Amino acid sequence: MAAFAGETAKTIPWWKEPSKDQWYAWWAAWLGWTLDAFDFTVFLLIMVPIAKEFDVPLATVAFVLTITLWMRLVGAVGAGWLADRIGRKKPLMISIAWYSLSNFIAGFSPTLWFLLLFRALLGIGMGAEWPVGAALVMETWPVRSRGFMSGILQASGNLGFLLSSIVYGLFYDYIGWRGMLWIGILPAFAIIYVRIYVKEPAVWVENRRRQRAEHREMRAPLFALFKQGMLGNTLGACWFMAAAFITYYSINSLFAAHLQTDLHLSTAMIATPIAIANLLAFLSSATCGWFSDRIGRRWAMIIPALFVIPLAPFYLFSDNIAVIAVAFALQGVAGSGGMFGQVPSSLNERFPTEVRATAAAFCYHQGAIWGGFCAPVLAYFATTWQLGLAIPMLVGTVFGAINFIVALLLAPETKGKELVPDLVVA
Repeated sequence: MAAFAGETAKTIPWWKEPSKDQWYAWWAAWLGWTLDAFDFTVFLLIMVPIAKEFDVPLATVAFVLTITLWMRLVGAVGAGWLADRIGRKKPLMISIAWYSLSNFIAGFSPTLWFLLLFRALLGIGMGAEWPVGAALVMETWPVRSRGFMSGILQASGNLGFLLSSIVYGLFYDYIGWRGMLWIGILPAFAIIYVRIYVKEPAVWVENRRRQRAEHREMRAPLFALFKQGMLGNTLGACWFMAAAFITYYSINSLFAAHLQTDLHLSTAMIATPIAIANLLAFLSSATCGWFSDRIGRRWAMIIPALFVIPLAPFYLFSDNIAVIAVAFALQGVAGSGGMFGQVPSSLNERFPTEVRATAAAFCYHQGAIWGGFCAPVLAYFATTWQLGLAIPMLVGTVFGAINFIVALLLAPETKGKELVPDLVVA
């Protein structure tokens, strides 16, 4: 029967295969991550004016970014555990409300410490949203096009960055950095959609029923990741994600600051290459997702990662805005889009249902810890050694990309894997 259903599905267009409920779940996760990314990435564009207002070094403001990234692990692990225990829907709603309110309140910051506190709280909500949304979609979506939709889902982060860069370019000169943060309250309205339309994945519902029926409830899924038989997979996924985050934040965390401090470009000239890069990153991630359903998850990420290193010198060591814009746009294709598109599918396919959300949460967001070091460490070397930002950014990019490629070459291929309700580690 399963084989017959699979053959029947192949005779219809891929977008007609998912049910209405499957589409509702995907849109909920996509919307949550897009708006989440807007609230987070807007800070990358306003670090220099914040440093000027509070009269502190750029490296100090960059540490706020670091704390936000570190706190993502706290929110991710908590939400992952909750999602594996009570379902994916409620933690998703909580996370969206959490990061929206945190960003809004941060806009009223009278001191840098107040700003750090609420951006740290935003990190908890942001960390909570990704693994819950990813598990919801990957468990719900048909196998045939899971890689493609994984690419579009992950690329919604680039759409969030694109949106923040557009808002920055159009409105920053009128509303300032505080207004950019206040806009962050708008994602909270997505909760209404999730509450009305989203249902729990059938595979999770059945898995949870079996846990209760067989008296094998998974009460501590995080510890299960480090048991014999799971440890190697867990460590490999952590290495892969740490390298991914180091690469991404070496490219993006200080790029706006580089254009502001090293090249003294205007608001519009800063926003333009960032907006173009993130639009192309979205298209690249979706395209690589399509290829992943044919050539596999690993090579759909390795191939774009091979272009990350040769592209970096072009936008880091040129003062020609045309060269910078083109090279950084191409870097969006490779280093911000293509190499990340299969993270949701790959992580969720690597782990069994009873620990899936927790595993994806931990492996993904421990990488954020390493990514969180990028901005302050690179800014430190740039200012202390008077190197400028370009050289430290290049070193971080090269280091991250090499580790990313090697980690994936050693990783398992998960294309075509069926996500089932069987009890594996409980």
